[in-house]
Amino acid sequence: MHQKKTMYALIDCNNFYASCERAFNPSLIGKPIVVLSNNDGCVVARSNESKALGIGMGQPIFQVMDIVKQHDVKVFSSNYVLYGDMSHRVMRTLSRFAPDIEIYSIDEAFLNFSGFQGSSLELHAKHMRQSVFRNTGIPVSVGIAATKTLAKIGNRIAKKQNQWGGVRLLDTPEAIALSLEQTPIGDVWGIGRKYSYRLEQQGVKTAADFVRKPDDWVHKTMTINGLRTKWELQGRPCIALEDVLPAKKTICTSRSFHSPIEQIEGLKEMVSEFAARCALKLRQQKTSCAIISVFVRTNPFSKTDKQYRNSAYVTLPTPSNDTMTLVKQANRALEHIFQPGFRYKKTGVIVGSIVPNDFIQTSLFETPDLSKTKSLMAALDKCNAKYGRSAVRTAVQSGTIRKLTHKKKLTPCYTTRWDDLMEVRC
Repeated sequence: MHQKKTMYALIDCNNFYASCERAFNPSLIGKPIVVLSNNDGCVVARSNESKALGIGMGQPIFQVMDIVKQHDVKVFSSNYVLYGDMSHRVMRTLSRFAPDIEIYSIDEAFLNFSGFQGSSLELHAKHMRQSVFRNTGIPVSVGIAATKTLAKIGNRIAKKQNQWGGVRLLDTPEAIALSLEQTPIGDVWGIGRKYSYRLEQQGVKTAADFVRKPDDWVHKTMTINGLRTKWELQGRPCIALEDVLPAKKTICTSRSFHSPIEQIEGLKEMVSEFAARCALKLRQQKTSCAIISVFVRTNPFSKTDKQYRNSAYVTLPTPSNDTMTLVKQANRALEHIFQPGFRYKKTGVIVGSIVPNDFIQTSLFETPDLSKTKSLMAALDKCNAKYGRSAVRTAVQSGTIRKLTHKKKLTPCYTTRWDDLMEVRC
């Protein structure tokens, strides 16, 4: 019996943050857009028009204000609530087109397209692309190949070369060879900046140059991971589709403040908020943590403020994902490192020693009622999912994080907040 060849599709949203803004304001189509980081500090997303103007990723906005004013660049504060919900809508649409999906990032997903062949595969991908745009207003590009690494390359070409209509299928030796010649080595998935520089120094400029190198040379230069990348580029699958992402080994939530904090009460509110978010992320991946670490620091770029940075951690007798436990212990750690007389610019919470909930080993001297805690946290999450994040929270979380976040150009949360629903007048 003939076995059907496995084919992977990588779907990537084009200029995702900018596209989310355009979906609710079509007058922005064709105009340069930049989206800023928390506190409106640096550029974290750009439309193609802004890239063409020379605005760099991560560039402080004050450095490009002349370009912004001269070319009427539209500037937005990052609206992660909106972007997260739009991502969910895109992924939900994609899941209808293949039984297996791996959500790789907020704007990327791999699909298993096995069972489709030749022109039907390309037609299926184009129909999927049209459906995503019809349902969400977000344009996507699709790369299809026998391996995930080649699908990444196909996606890149589909995005940059208009003649493919947003879908690039790499299913023949000729198509693969041409695509490898067109791909700089630094743009190959799995080859970072350090390796790409080293390879370029040795004459490996493109993905095609890389696959021509002997296996022994690649293994010696880049270890087994580099060899797997070469095999993937040759069409030999080495990276499987992960329909369930592995649980994170550590989780960090942190933020710089627009205005410095000098009192411990203000820091406690921030630390409590971050600890609560870590607890939620733990519950979402069905894990618990045994170590909670808190760090603080002043502004390292200030020439007038006294400098101070420190961190402390607390070990839990029993791993937990209970919000109240993590908030309490995080504030204990903060009290150990807080020093008066400093203007604190950033704090954060890191949880580690993460274990699956099914493998929690309780302490001999403490027997917490885990079933009661689980029920309480389930009720908390259900309320916050329905009425908005932090609708129900601990007393020490007072909303300071919103006051200290500098977002002057924030658009409404059109899809997640009743008060922000668009009005249609006719």
